[in-house]
Amino acid sequence: MIYIGVVGGNTYSRREDAWAEETGRELARRGIVVLCGGRGGVMEAVARGVRSQGGLVVGILPGTTREEGNPYLSLALATGLGNARNAVIACAADGLIAIGGEYGTLSEIALGLKFGRPVASLGDCAGISSGDLKGVFAASNPLEAIEYVLQRLKT
Repeated sequence: MIYIGVVGGNTYSRREDAWAEETGRELARRGIVVLCGGRGGVMEAVARGVRSQGGLVVGILPGTTREEGNPYLSLALATGLGNARNAVIACAADGLIAIGGEYGTLSEIALGLKFGRPVASLGDCAGISSGDLKGVFAASNPLEAIEYVLQRLKT
C-alpha cells in the first residue's frame, strides 16, 4: 500500500482548493492512502476529494482531540505534537505533494526531502516559487504531481 502526504495551508486560493480536491480524488481512484494535517484549507479540500471517491484519508492532527479534524477524514489521529506533527507526516508518507502553503508546509517539504521522499509542488510555498526549491518538482497540475511522485517510488 502506498501512502502519499498532501500538505498545504489553512488559508488558500480557489485554484489551490481545486488542485487539492482533484489530487484527493485521483489518489483515491488509484487506491493510495492519503495523509494530511487533518484540519481546514488544503487539508480539508484533499480529504473531501478522497472521500468523494470512497478512499482512505488520515489526518495527523497537531492537538490532543480528534474533534479538531475536518469532517471528511476517515481517521483522525490526535498527536499533541503541535507543528512537530509535520515530521510525522513527512516520515510516514512515501512521497509528498505540496499545494501552496506557508512555513508549516515548507517545513514538511524540507523534512520530506531530508527523509529521501520524492516531493512535487503545485503553486508557490511561503512566497517561494516551486521551481526555486531544490529537489522539488514544480508540477503544473495534480496529475503531473501524482505521476512524478509515483514514478520516483517505482525506481
